[in-house]
Amino acid sequence: MAQFARLRVTINSKTDMSTPNRHLAKPAPDSNPQDRPSQSKFSEAELREAMRRRAEEIYEKSGRIPGRDLQNWFMAEAEIRRETATRFARKPAVVVNVEGVQYVGEYDSALASGYTPGEFVAGDPVRVRFESGKMFVIRPNGQYLETTIINTAS
Repeated sequence: MAQFARLRVTINSKTDMSTPNRHLAKPAPDSNPQDRPSQSKFSEAELREAMRRRAEEIYEKSGRIPGRDLQNWFMAEAEIRRETATRFARKPAVVVNVEGVQYVGEYDSALASGYTPGEFVAGDPVRVRFESGKMFVIRPNGQYLETTIINTAS
């Protein structure tokens, strides 16, 4: 059953929940890159082991051709780095406060039907519907912005 609520909303491309009262705060400026966590959630040793296994798979699948160690390794390294970068890449997010509970919903820009950050004014009431781990924010033009809820905080 659809549920609608009037609420205050903040649109933000960051999903960092460390800012208290985010619905009242402006986006935090980017911190020093050295303070940010690594894009990958794996240690270098874990990445090297994944690359080693992938290089071995490439060797097996290509018919065990000798002399291609470096080529197999470079292919494996590129695949693993691309996979980890894609897996942990941040998506843009909508942060919504409903009765003191903060919901963070990520959305895919390519599937957002032309939505651009700035359509909502921070603090203005909007309508939202929750359904099966999704949050649908009704945009000013009447279309829905479908998001996947990735975090809640009270």
